[in-house]
Amino acid sequence: MSGHDVICLGEALVDFLPDRRGQKVRDVARWTPCLGGAPANVTVGVSRLGGESALVGVTGDDEFGYFLRQGLEREGVDTSFLRHTHEGRTGLAFLSLTRSGERSFTFYRTRAAETFLDARDTSGAAMAIARARVLHVGTNSLLQPKARAAVKAAVRRSFQAGRITSSDPNLRLHLWPDPDVLRGLLDELIPMLAVVKLSDEEIHFVTGTKDVDEALGRLEARGVALAVVTCGAAGAAFRFGGQTRRVPAPRVKVVDTTGAGDGFTSGLLAELSRLAATRHALERLPMDDVEAMARLGCVVGAHAVTKLGAVAGLPRRKELTRWRR
Repeated sequence: MSGHDVICLGEALVDFLPDRRGQKVRDVARWTPCLGGAPANVTVGVSRLGGESALVGVTGDDEFGYFLRQGLEREGVDTSFLRHTHEGRTGLAFLSLTRSGERSFTFYRTRAAETFLDARDTSGAAMAIARARVLHVGTNSLLQPKARAAVKAAVRRSFQAGRITSSDPNLRLHLWPDPDVLRGLLDELIPMLAVVKLSDEEIHFVTGTKDVDEALGRLEARGVALAVVTCGAAGAAFRFGGQTRRVPAPRVKVVDTTGAGDGFTSGLLAELSRLAATRHALERLPMDDVEAMARLGCVVGAHAVTKLGAVAGLPRRKELTRWRR
């Protein structure tokens, strides 16, 4: 039996979308619940592009948790490793949007279920993770020591087995009572990661510099095979095989920037998993193939911002008329 193309390890949340832009949360009259949480969004993006994806994580044993499971299953995502718990409640995020589509979040994550991820979850998915082409992890569900230990162990096993390990930390520093704990976690994970994707707003926290080229070089020096920094409407920069290149983002009408980075990541990983099954195979890819992966990521990210919410705009491969290999 062949394995998944991409397994994501981390949170799924319910995003509540406002009825229109230009409002504060307190002014919204109607909300629409939608799939959310960066790792969950990536699984949807990969699935829509024709890849086999799965989510390993925890939601509450509540109506919102089952809303997420059913929504992911409708998208073709394997939810066999999604656990429901009575220990916490499914996390909720209420979005408000400026008239230009920039978003802000108001979270309700008191005793959030996704933080109860532990070794039960990664051990239960161990065989699937071992067969997966890519293991992709987030950080927002790792507030508890047991969750951090479980994710570090899963990444270490995949790294030692020569698989492709990936992370988009998707930093939410306000969630961390002590952000230095998150910095320490990333310091441990990065040398075991083949792919790291950051936004240009995150590079200083992770690498100690605000310069994109310097940040990419520092990630490469720490062992990252493919380091990527997304730069919003300016596209993305990446470093691979000792070279740095930039790719543009298509110009689109922005409705909601939520999920742009997750769209980029899903496009990048969907194509990477099609071309390589091991870190060694990734490292041997021609630069043109890697650049095409980054271009696809930009196209998928651009599609994502054309509709309200993180997943509504994620395209299916047949919709990618602008992208050419």
